[in-house]
Amino acid sequence: MINKKLAIDFDGTIVEDAYPAIGRPKIFAFDTLKKLQSEGYRLILWTYRHGKALDDAVEFCKKNGLEFYAVNSSFEGEIFDKEQQSRKIDADLFIDDRNLGGFPGWGEIYNIIKDRIEFSVSGGNVQAYSRLKKEKRKKGLFW
Repeated sequence: MINKKLAIDFDGTIVEDAYPAIGRPKIFAFDTLKKLQSEGYRLILWTYRHGKALDDAVEFCKKNGLEFYAVNSSFEGEIFDKEQQSRKIDADLFIDDRNLGGFPGWGEIYNIIKDRIEFSVSGGNVQAYSRLKKEKRKKGLFW
């Protein structure tokens, strides 16, 4: 079992950005997240939303068959004490539409996670390659 934790943004990542409303689901978002979950990844909803807007997002995900390991915390039941800890959560990867280079889409995100894609910058270009295959896959400004 993998047990890696993925922190995933909601607005602009799981759904189209319509904050504070809930936008349409991004293509393959729920399919990809459920597949990652079935493969042993722990999913954390990590979003700016709070209160009713957060409850609405969590309920929307449940209606689409997705429940999270934790919501806006490192683990279920975490009690945040700003005197004892940082607000940064414990996750192995963060998936957000505001990544450098923008949101590549859920198919590409799945490939990045499964192929263990790494990026390097050379001469103003970002090069992506698989740590498993050690071969260059893409070359360009960002994707």
